[in-house]
Amino acid sequence: MLVADHLTARRGSTWLFAGLGFSLGTGEALLLQGANGTGKTTLLRILCGLSQPESGHVCWQGIERREALRGLAAYAGHLPGLSHDLTVEQNLQFYAGLDGWPDDAAGLVEELGLMRCYRLEIRQLSAGQRRRAALARVLSSRLPVWLLDEPFTHLDADGRRMVERRLAAHLSAGGIAVVALHGELRLAAGRVKSLVLGSA
Repeated sequence: MLVADHLTARRGSTWLFAGLGFSLGTGEALLLQGANGTGKTTLLRILCGLSQPESGHVCWQGIERREALRGLAAYAGHLPGLSHDLTVEQNLQFYAGLDGWPDDAAGLVEELGLMRCYRLEIRQLSAGQRRRAALARVLSSRLPVWLLDEPFTHLDADGRRMVERRLAAHLSAGGIAVVALHGELRLAAGRVKSLVLGSA
């Protein structure tokens, strides 16, 4: 169980949200929505331990964690989180050393359409290929929580469907996900909760 309790955050003098809370159980996803600047990215950064809230806390399995989900969550933000001087293969091998490869790692690389650029440096890739490589860090992770910030950016329709398939498989295996997205998330009914920031 993942629980966020009375989280409050601000950017400069602007309060993004106050008293925010939610809970997610096994196999559930939270869809974060709201206009730009309402705190979706800030909330994801708080959850993964990269930012601190003004108040409130994050609990995992009933235990409050001072560093939130650090060590428990795989995070794909706006920046790819990849070394531009390394190849796709080298970047993914580095993260595999941290989290371990899934049994179908080769299938994931193929499904992501990365085989043709697998041995190219990240700097040589298109925006869409970089996005797919960045998502591969999360989609290959065995960590229980996936945090995705606008995962469909620079992806075509096939790429969107692939991410949704992988996300559905993660939830079916007992995982949890929090996804910031302007559009809709096509997953089985009952698996997705929704939280709209900036609506009050």
